[in-house]
Amino acid sequence: MELTEKRLSGEELYHGRIIRVQLDRVRLENGTEAMREVVRHPGGVSAAILTQENEMLFVRQFRYPYAQVVLECPAGKLEPWEDPFEAMKREQKEETGTTSDAYLELGRIYPTPGYCDEVLHLYACRVASWGEQHLDPDEFLKVERIPLQKALEMAMNGEIHDAKTQILVLRAARLVEEGKL
Repeated sequence: MELTEKRLSGEELYHGRIIRVQLDRVRLENGTEAMREVVRHPGGVSAAILTQENEMLFVRQFRYPYAQVVLECPAGKLEPWEDPFEAMKREQKEETGTTSDAYLELGRIYPTPGYCDEVLHLYACRVASWGEQHLDPDEFLKVERIPLQKALEMAMNGEIHDAKTQILVLRAARLVEEGKL
């Protein structure tokens, strides 16, 4: 098995400010054809940001698709031309008002590979300086500090629903345990 699909044709169904939606016809490896709905997304960044006291910085913000306030690690969308590392530093400053001197790159994840091509680039860092938030005009969020051990408990018992945040909490806890963060 080659585990591939060949795109035969497609059309763009929607082109918005952030996403595009495509409907593609593909040939499966057994020769049959199928349809694939694909959400095209520019990607994003997120970071586990820790204080010197091993508190992790989170943001609470209303997420319209879920109609509720969600606890998340600071994150943001990539601009088409933007380097993920520079985007992370920008988002960190905008959302938390903090900066860091050193970052650990934690790789990338595919949050919803069944229908979306979004790639999230993950980082971890320690706060080096504190300042003011510089939120976008349509951005409303509250920064919270949660002790890393408490955040780990929250991730493990299902209190944190956001997938990228669960991953970052687990990785940050391991990195601190190993003396790497």
